[in-house]
Amino acid sequence: MSRTVRGALIQATLCEPATSPVAKIKQAMIDKHVDLIAKAAAEGAEVCCLQELFYGPYFPAEQDPKWYALTERVPDGPTIGLMRELAKRHHLVLVVPVYEEEQTGVYYNTTAVIDADGSFVGKFRKVHLPQCHPGFFEKFYFRPGNLGYPVFDTRVGKVGVYTCYDRHFPEGARCLGLAGAEIVFNPSATVAGLSEYLWRIEQPGHAVANQYFVAAINRPGWEDPWRIGEFYGQSYFCDPRGQFVAQSQQRIEDDVVVADLDLDLIREVRNVWQFYRDRRPETYLAVVAP
Repeated sequence: MSRTVRGALIQATLCEPATSPVAKIKQAMIDKHVDLIAKAAAEGAEVCCLQELFYGPYFPAEQDPKWYALTERVPDGPTIGLMRELAKRHHLVLVVPVYEEEQTGVYYNTTAVIDADGSFVGKFRKVHLPQCHPGFFEKFYFRPGNLGYPVFDTRVGKVGVYTCYDRHFPEGARCLGLAGAEIVFNPSATVAGLSEYLWRIEQPGHAVANQYFVAAINRPGWEDPWRIGEFYGQSYFCDPRGQFVAQSQQRIEDDVVVADLDLDLIREVRNVWQFYRDRRPETYLAVVAP
């Protein structure tokens, strides 16, 4: 029996100026995504991933403590509670990036994975954090992830998460493959320039090297007042051969990208290219040397 899964990726523009009250921005973005998730479900999606820090702007463009107000507990906060209800209502797995508070003053860039029955499966905390000028001040807001590279058993298969800047580090991508990931979601907030060139080659490279599907989600459009660059959208799925299965043509507009992923292709590709059999981990010690 074929294991074909219909996946969806949501890229969404900011619907309130970043100068608006934080609570107003958050509620507006959540309301917008409720509708977009319903749209994905109506198109038959069985698993759906949102963009990085989906319910706000990309606030690490500046260093301002007011954005700490976006934090909430995972899974006990209101947003994940709502997403659990939506997952159950629409019978789909949801991959939901939020701003997590572990305790007062300890915050993470976190993605929750919710199964199609509404149960909370687990979470991934972004491991690699950029801190560079202009406009990527993540170490001001987040502690580096401390949960490793978990793979989650869901109704659609084994799902992994690797967030935005993480994708520049092949080691974690390999860890996800070794742990059995079949689909790896990369929710991102990345702007035009050198990043756009890498956007088209890095994740397909991970898909080929690790022989799984990669789902890459990027914000679209400009976010004022910072304008650190154009978030260029173009979210996509690629298969274990590194070939694009579906890609958004939208750079500055909302979009829901839907694709059918044949998970049987993973076995087919691995039986041809025996990368896991032919690995020589005893020769790679320098890779993990401090």
